[in-house]
Amino acid sequence: MAKSNLALVEETDRLPYLQASRETSTECDSSRGMYTFVWQDERGSYPIGYVVDRVIGELRKVPADIRGPLHVDRTCRTISLFQLPTEPERSALVANLVSYWRQHETFDLLKGWRDELWPVFSRDGEVLFSIERAAMGLLGTVRYGVHLTAFVTAPSAPYGLLIWVPKRAASKSTFPGMLDNTVAGGLTTGEQPLECIIREAEEEASLPEKLVREKAKNVGTVTYAYITEKETAGDSGFIYPECQWVYDLNLPHDVVPHPKDGEVERFDLCDVNQVKRDLADGKFKNNCAVVMLDFLIRHKIITASNEPHFHTICRRMHRKLPFPGPHHAGWCSPWVA
Repeated sequence: MAKSNLALVEETDRLPYLQASRETSTECDSSRGMYTFVWQDERGSYPIGYVVDRVIGELRKVPADIRGPLHVDRTCRTISLFQLPTEPERSALVANLVSYWRQHETFDLLKGWRDELWPVFSRDGEVLFSIERAAMGLLGTVRYGVHLTAFVTAPSAPYGLLIWVPKRAASKSTFPGMLDNTVAGGLTTGEQPLECIIREAEEEASLPEKLVREKAKNVGTVTYAYITEKETAGDSGFIYPECQWVYDLNLPHDVVPHPKDGEVERFDLCDVNQVKRDLADGKFKNNCAVVMLDFLIRHKIITASNEPHFHTICRRMHRKLPFPGPHHAGWCSPWVA
C-alpha cells in the first residue's frame, strides 16, 4: 500500500507526544520507558536528552571510575551524569564510557562507530561535551546535520524541475540501498553548517567547493524525534531528537554529481512525479523523506489545496525539541552560526 505524506512524517517523528492530541502537543512523556537526562548549573537543572531504561540498566553495571558519578531519580525519572568542571574533562569521561561499552559489545548501535565527535550544548551556548556519533542515541541528546537537495530547472518537466536523487551504498551500516537527499552529513563539534555541507558535497557527490559555497541556499531546518529500528539503524528503541539544516542548490545543467567516497551507489536525475512515487513506495530513508517533503512544500508542489494533512505535516516536521541548542530561534553560540 502506498504511504501517505503524513505517514512518512510519522515514521520519522516517532516519539509519542504527552497529550492525546499528537498534532498540538509539544511536550514529551518522559515516563514511558525513558528517563530525562538533566544538566545542573548555577541556575538549576534542565533537560539535555532522553535515556531509555535499557541504558540506565547498563550504566549501573559500569564501574564508577569509568562512567563517573551517576544519579538516578526513579520518582522524577531523571538521570544526572558527567557533571565535571570543564568540557575536556567531561568529553574524556564520555569517551571512556562509550569505549567501555564498545569494547564489551554492550550495544549493537556502537557497531556503526565513525570516529566522529558530535556536540552536546548547554543552555548558555557552550559545548558541554562531545561524544562519538554512533553513541549519541544512548543518551538521547540532539543530533545535528545538514541536508542539501540539488535540482536543475527544466521547463518541460513536471513542475519545471528535476531533482538529483542518490541511492545509498548497499554497504552502509544504516539504511543501506535506500534513497537519500543529494548530499547529507552530520555536524561535528566546532563545524558550521555551511562548511559541513561544502565538505559533504565534495566527499559524497564530487561537487566543487566554489560552486556550493556560492550557490547553496540555506532554507531553514527540519526537526523531529526519531526512534531507531534494528533493520535500518542496527539497534532498536533509541531516541534521536534531530535538527537538520536544509539547503537547496540549483545546479547548472552541465554539473553532474558523481559518487566519490563510497557512501553513494549512484545519482539519478528524477522528475517530481518519480520522486513522489518513490516516497509513496517507502524507498527514501526516513528523515530524507521528510526533507524531500519540505522541499516539495517550499516549492509549492505540495500545498494545502492538494494535501489534506498539510498543516499537521508542517507542524510535525518542525517539532519543538525541549533541549538547548542551535535549533532554537535566536540561538547565540560561537560554535554554530
